[in-house]
Amino acid sequence: MASFFPPTFEALIDGFAALPGIGRKSAQRLAFHVLSLPEGEAEQFAAAILQARTSVHTCPVCQNLTDAELCPICKSDRRDKSVICVVAEPRDVVSIERSREFNGVYHVLHGVLSPMNHVGPDDIRVRELVERVGAGGVSEVIMATNPDTEGDTTAMYISRLLKPFDVRVTRLAYGIPVGSNLEFADDATLLRALEGRRDM
Repeated sequence: MASFFPPTFEALIDGFAALPGIGRKSAQRLAFHVLSLPEGEAEQFAAAILQARTSVHTCPVCQNLTDAELCPICKSDRRDKSVICVVAEPRDVVSIERSREFNGVYHVLHGVLSPMNHVGPDDIRVRELVERVGAGGVSEVIMATNPDTEGDTTAMYISRLLKPFDVRVTRLAYGIPVGSNLEFADDATLLRALEGRRDM
């Protein structure tokens, strides 16, 4: 199919379309927006991408993203280093931090076990977690991976690896979302809600 746009603009659209969750139409809108930016803003945008690409790396302790030696959470003296919350992706840290209820530290796996997608234990940051727990000073590891097959499999696998250590391994409770209706909850959600019930 013939293109109505110059090759350089098509390349820009292709670049946006390659991003996760961005379809062709959204990619075109983004490309048009970038072209409409004043030259200074366009240069800032391009520089921000290059700067992030070169300076952002994983924290050697928790594997979260940082541009410093340690991430702010690992560096903080106010966080409880004995409780580690294990999440699949860096964006999950943001979700849990929004609750303002968790005062421990994190470990980011950068993925979950997925045999169908050829993702095994060596492809995610499991070894670093085991070494961290093995070093001592950890009382609880909270598995906060998604409540789906891959998240559950990853949580079970890690809990088995941590069995030899004197550490409590827990799983986030899942259940009925606040403000929702029981009649619309699926069987698996209701089962988890019943299993995760607590005293009042």
